[in-house]
Amino acid sequence: MKTLRQAKKWVIGARPRTLPAAIAPVLVGTALIRRDHHSINFLNALLALLVSLLLQIAVNYSNDYSDGVRGTDNNRVGPVRLVASGLATPHAVKVAAMLCFAVASLFGVVLAVRVSWWLVLVGALSILAAWTYTGGTRPYGYLGFGEISVFLFFGLVATVGSYVVQSHRITWQSILVSLPVGALSCAILAVNNLRDLPKDSLVGKRTLAVRLGDLRARKMFIGLLVLAHFAALVAAFISPWTLITLAFIPISLRIIKGIRAGAKGAELIPMLGQVGKLQLLFSTSLAIALLV
Repeated sequence: MKTLRQAKKWVIGARPRTLPAAIAPVLVGTALIRRDHHSINFLNALLALLVSLLLQIAVNYSNDYSDGVRGTDNNRVGPVRLVASGLATPHAVKVAAMLCFAVASLFGVVLAVRVSWWLVLVGALSILAAWTYTGGTRPYGYLGFGEISVFLFFGLVATVGSYVVQSHRITWQSILVSLPVGALSCAILAVNNLRDLPKDSLVGKRTLAVRLGDLRARKMFIGLLVLAHFAALVAAFISPWTLITLAFIPISLRIIKGIRAGAKGAELIPMLGQVGKLQLLFSTSLAIALLV
C-alpha cells in the first residue's frame, strides 16, 4: 500500500491532464506524412512521442520544484503540488525532473542519429526553455512569456518536428496544422494562469494573465479556441476532412460559456481537464482527417 501511495503521488505530480499537449503534436505531425503519400516510420514516431511526453512531465516536475522553493505555490488553488504540499522534498522533485530530462535526451539522441544531428540543438533549446520557464534567476514564466514558449515548443516545434523526423523537410502544411495544436496547448496554460491569477499577483509572479488582467485574460483564452477552429477550417485546403473538427465547436462553446460567466479559482479546475480533453479529441480528429 505504501508503494502504491508513493507511485500515486508522482503520477499526480506529473499532472496527467496536461499530457494531451504532448501527444497532440506528434499525432498531427505524423498523420500529415500519410497525407503527403509517404510511409509512416513508426519507430521515429514513437521516439518523438516519448521525447514529447517526457519533456512535458519534466516541465511539470521542474515547475513544481521551482515554484515550491520560491514559495509561490503556497496556498494555491488547484491540483496538488508535491513540494508545496510536503508530499515530496524539493530535492526529490528536482531529481525526478532531471531524470525525465535525461531520458528524453537519450531518446532524442537516438532520434538524431536516425534523422539529423540538428535535432540535438532543437532538443537542447527545448530543455533550456522547459527549465527556465520557472527555474533559474530570471524565469520567463514570471515575466509573461509562458504562452509564447508553449505555442512555439508544444505547437510549432513539436508538430513540425514530428513531421520533419519522417519527411526530412518543412512544408507550409506542417506549419498550418501546428497552429491549432499550439493554440490549444496555450489554452491549457491560459486557463491554468487565469485560475492562479489572484495568488500569482500577490507573490510577484507576473504571468500573462496577471499582466493582462482578468477580463483581457479571458478574452485571450477565448481567442485561442477561436484560432484553433479557424486554423482547422483553413486546413480544409489540405484535406476537406479537417472540417470534422467542427463537431467539437459545442465543447468549445461550453467552455467559453463558463469563462464568460466569470468562473474563478476552484471553478476553473474542471475546465483545465475539459480543455485537455478538447485538445486530445481535436488533434485525434485532425490526425484522422489527414490520414483519410
